[in-house]
Amino acid sequence: MNMPFYVSPEQIMKDKSDFARKGIARGRSVLAVQYADGILFVGENPNGALHKISEIYDRIAFAAVGKYNEFENLRVAGVRYADIRGYQYDRRDVTSRGLANIYAQTLGAIFTESGKPYEVELVVAEVGDTQAEDQIYRLTYDGSVAEEHGFIVMGGNSEPIAAHVRAHHNPTAPLSTALKLAVAALILPVADGAEARTIVGDDLEAAVLDRTRPRRAFKRLVGAPLQTLLESKK
Repeated sequence: MNMPFYVSPEQIMKDKSDFARKGIARGRSVLAVQYADGILFVGENPNGALHKISEIYDRIAFAAVGKYNEFENLRVAGVRYADIRGYQYDRRDVTSRGLANIYAQTLGAIFTESGKPYEVELVVAEVGDTQAEDQIYRLTYDGSVAEEHGFIVMGGNSEPIAAHVRAHHNPTAPLSTALKLAVAALILPVADGAEARTIVGDDLEAAVLDRTRPRRAFKRLVGAPLQTLLESKK
């Protein structure tokens, strides 16, 4: 009789983690950056039909990297949760913290109970009436959740991008400055000696949670408004 092949639980978890991290790293980076009037989201996304950045509710947005069909399922589930909770209770009861907790439970269950973890990393952000009230949560493939401040970089070549943003980020800067900082970070060479890259406006996906907008704070930056911000001298 053949003996069953044994793999320790620790090795299984490690293999799942390595698998998910490699899948996430293959994607292009997405940034979430605080600026004077809200939170900016920027990513390199030549495929205009598939959004990495989306609205969830009145003042809540979602951004993700990794496998599109997996994070799209999570986005749709988040919209449904927010709509039902807002309808049954009150729109003010829909919060980024509550949504982040739901995502953490879902990702944690998938990671521990399924054969393949989701290859995704998420940001759930909510803009407040003041910058001090902004909330930004990072969620990873295993259900871990952390509240972040200032900025988040996910996916791709994240370490040098994060280092660049950390060195130059000013949370009181205007939107145009924050956008140009994000783009400058995204085009950093991936290796020493590599040629500098450029990203044109059509290959960028950008959106904001603007605290000055009435009720629905989410707004996509596309076309002429995006180009104007990129060319601004401020």
